[in-house]
Amino acid sequence: MEEYRHDEYPQGPWDPDSEDSLLGTGLTTRHLEAFGRKVTSTANHFMGPASDPHYQHALTDIHRELRRPAVQRRMFSLTRTTPTDLVRSKLSTAEIQSRALSSLPEELLFNIPEDNSSYSLFQGFQASLPEPEHDPHHKSHRRRGSKHQKQLADAGSGKTLPSSKSGLKTERERLNHRLEMMGVRKNMCSAEIHEIDNKIANLNNMRKIVLDRLAGLEVDEGELETQIVELDNKIEDMEEDEEEEKEENIAAAKATPASDAKEASEDAALDASFMSESIYQKLPTPSPRSRKVRSIRKKSMPILHEHFAPGTAIKEIPAHNDIITALDFDYPFGTLVSAALDDTVRVWDLNAGRCTGFLEGHHASVRCLQVEDNLVATGSMDASIRIWDLSRAQPVPQTDRINKAVREDAEDGDNAEDVATALSPSHFASNMVDCEVFSLEAHVDEVTALHFRGDTLISGSADKTLRQWDLVKGRCVQTLDVLWAAAQASTSGSANLSSSQWRPTGRLPDASADFVGAVQFFDAALACGTADGIIRLWDLRSGQVHRSLVGHTGPITCLQFDDVHLVTGSLDRSIRIWDLRTGSIHDAFAYDNPITSMMFDTRRIASAAGESVVKVYDKTDGHHWDCGAGAAEDSESAATVERVRVKDGYLVEGRKDGTVGVWTC
Repeated sequence: MEEYRHDEYPQGPWDPDSEDSLLGTGLTTRHLEAFGRKVTSTANHFMGPASDPHYQHALTDIHRELRRPAVQRRMFSLTRTTPTDLVRSKLSTAEIQSRALSSLPEELLFNIPEDNSSYSLFQGFQASLPEPEHDPHHKSHRRRGSKHQKQLADAGSGKTLPSSKSGLKTERERLNHRLEMMGVRKNMCSAEIHEIDNKIANLNNMRKIVLDRLAGLEVDEGELETQIVELDNKIEDMEEDEEEEKEENIAAAKATPASDAKEASEDAALDASFMSESIYQKLPTPSPRSRKVRSIRKKSMPILHEHFAPGTAIKEIPAHNDIITALDFDYPFGTLVSAALDDTVRVWDLNAGRCTGFLEGHHASVRCLQVEDNLVATGSMDASIRIWDLSRAQPVPQTDRINKAVREDAEDGDNAEDVATALSPSHFASNMVDCEVFSLEAHVDEVTALHFRGDTLISGSADKTLRQWDLVKGRCVQTLDVLWAAAQASTSGSANLSSSQWRPTGRLPDASADFVGAVQFFDAALACGTADGIIRLWDLRSGQVHRSLVGHTGPITCLQFDDVHLVTGSLDRSIRIWDLRTGSIHDAFAYDNPITSMMFDTRRIASAAGESVVKVYDKTDGHHWDCGAGAAEDSESAATVERVRVKDGYLVEGRKDGTVGVWTC
């Protein structure tokens, strides 16, 4: 190793404490010059010929310097430090090295959130510390503070201050410090609120993304369930065909020429006498529901509406051209059936918001209906009740839809605008001619209320009777006379009331209210609301009224009960909640207009009360609020709500102008 010369290193090799060292790094100007010469020689060699004699000399010097790692470390730390840092470090080597090691890469300095706070972190920490006067270890200071506060209070009341000037200055400094710290805390709270707002905005954006994802999943889910139902139907058809083919093969194998001759003679006898009484009795009687009823009930219920705020508008459908008289749906985003005074009954796909077909068969407007899975019951002003099976609907080709629309519009003389409306994809999507299962005809006046459960249906009519129907046999099995029940329940000493003596007790004339406004039954218990304002509870096994609930002063228009309570709505502008265990009124709500429709679920009671909104009562917290188009500020043109249905927080309402609104509730 080459020895150091005293003239080259006058103060010894790499003395960091020498006064001639550059910036306190232990390097002198001679060292830098020598290093520069070596770098220049190396560069000249790279750019010049390889046989340059300076190349070998430069490599030798570099190898010699590499044996001294302290030099390299100091040079590297110096080059990684900016001139500004060198000045700020006050020529401290340790601080330069610390700043160089703690430097952050440029990637970590991107997207740093802006700090709106005008105070440093230390000031915020200082402001968060408890004040000395509240510290139990500073009792003397607290006593001084209370003394000064008393003096200031005395000064405010005009009393003299028995304190010195220095004491007042000290108190002023303390109060100024408290005021400054309060400003810091206020700024910290404001900054925290801004940060929370930003987080809420980000969470709302994430919520929208997840809601869109959930909506897409439910659409895909519906398509998959539709495909599964179609496959199940095809499999059932194939199994039935195989069974029929097997039975035919067995019958063909057992057939003999003698039996063939016998059958021929029997056919001849049938032709002669058409059909004798004995043979007619041996033929199997076709059941009204013998045709296969295929369920289209969803295996999983939609949950998208549960994540919207109550009162959020989901869809608005221009369903009819006249007042909606009845509507019902099976489940959220499922199938809706609506009826109006335009003498049409329409089936809607709530998910797509389009009409899938018409239920044609009644000769007048439908006044009441119920949807249960794929079965629909409709009661009409023509005094008939019809049962429909929506699973029998068949798709109609587009050409058939166009031909049918053009033919009907030509017959009605509609204009081109109506023709274009009829040709829209929201109409004539299915052929529902085969959907009718059977018709129930026994009433002699319009049917105004009905309810079915399982194989039993109860209907109420303007002929002042209730009828119980067996949906398996398709016939009436019991008739309940409301006037006779009212006469039997009369406690007056006069003779039994006749039909001419029976009068409703409401404020409106008789023609404005239905005689039977609403019915509902469970097992053998039947609840019926009539125009006299009385709710009668019947026992279907005996056909007798075993309890009457008196309280309404107007005709009953709607009712519904569960295990404990019965909720009724009336034209007397009130809704009453009855306790079925005691027969007394549990609660009552008054409104500005008559109640035309009402329904409740596990949490809410929704009612149509002659306004452009649905009146909602939350049973859990007792809160009343409005839901519907009329709840908006610019909704003066919204029509009055006539009918309302709510299930699982999903609300559908029908208005006087024929519009159907769908809301979360």
